[in-house]
Amino acid sequence: MSDIAKPTARLQMSVIGPVLALIVLIVAGALMNPNFLAWDNITNVLARSAFIGIIAVGMTFVITAGGLDLSVGSMAAFIAGLMILVMNSALPVMGVGVPIILLGMAVALAAGLVAGFLNGILITRLGIEAFIVTLGSMGIYRSLVTWLADGGTLSLDFSLRSFYQPVYYGGIFGISWPIIVFAVVVVIGEILMRSTAFGRHCAAIGSNDQVAKYSSVRVARVRLATYVMLGLLVGVATIMYVPRLGSASASTGVLWELEAIAAVIIGGTALKGGFGRVWGTVIGVLILVLIGNILNLTDFVSPYLNGAIQGAIIILAVVLQREAKSGT
Repeated sequence: MSDIAKPTARLQMSVIGPVLALIVLIVAGALMNPNFLAWDNITNVLARSAFIGIIAVGMTFVITAGGLDLSVGSMAAFIAGLMILVMNSALPVMGVGVPIILLGMAVALAAGLVAGFLNGILITRLGIEAFIVTLGSMGIYRSLVTWLADGGTLSLDFSLRSFYQPVYYGGIFGISWPIIVFAVVVVIGEILMRSTAFGRHCAAIGSNDQVAKYSSVRVARVRLATYVMLGLLVGVATIMYVPRLGSASASTGVLWELEAIAAVIIGGTALKGGFGRVWGTVIGVLILVLIGNILNLTDFVSPYLNGAIQGAIIILAVVLQREAKSGT
């Protein structure tokens, strides 16, 4: 009886652990700074978390299927730069208006799909390790955006930026569009993961791709689909990001891959694949963003150490996953 109870207890802790950590952070933030729970701060935190959150949902499927993508931050920078160049070039012909914004969005989605497809093809068809492929594409995309910007910054035309800004700053009932889009992506992602054959196949492949293949799961096709989905969501995140600053440079999207992977692992998705939890990823995203927000609102630790803290959290989360697995 006790042997059955122990795994159940561990499972419950893996589920409620991230939730408890989030609650502790909220309480700590409120105690450290009274402005922490102000509506403006909350909406700002949620809006800024939307970029990483949208990408992290796609990363959840990639990791669940036993993959990895280190290129998402550089990919976002390249897509943003390409989007800005196309919109600026089309401005004299199309003028400022909805059509040119839709053109920019289409470019972002298409570029994301192609980028994700190329990563997926190299991994699934040529059999190259995901780490190597995405590490290489990370360098390629970062170099391309630097080249496009001639070492500087690509800036959206001022009139276009002014017209485009409501996509980030606007919303409904005080809730900005990035938060709404993030929520929609999460709902769709949770349905895909829990209620469709695609989600079950991702978990099966991550657990044992050979067994999944013998079970008539099209392993290569499903893995390819996860990378295409991630690329598409990087495009969606970029669409929401560009109107915020109206620019792109070599520093755009730096460490986004670290934050996305950290959010996925903190949320309970197994790093080696086989199990994914979209709602857990949302908790992971909020934990990371709240840590950064607390560092900015207090003098407890320098905000420049945010990346170091995120890296330590990834290592700790993986260690805890290993201990839980070895103890079952």
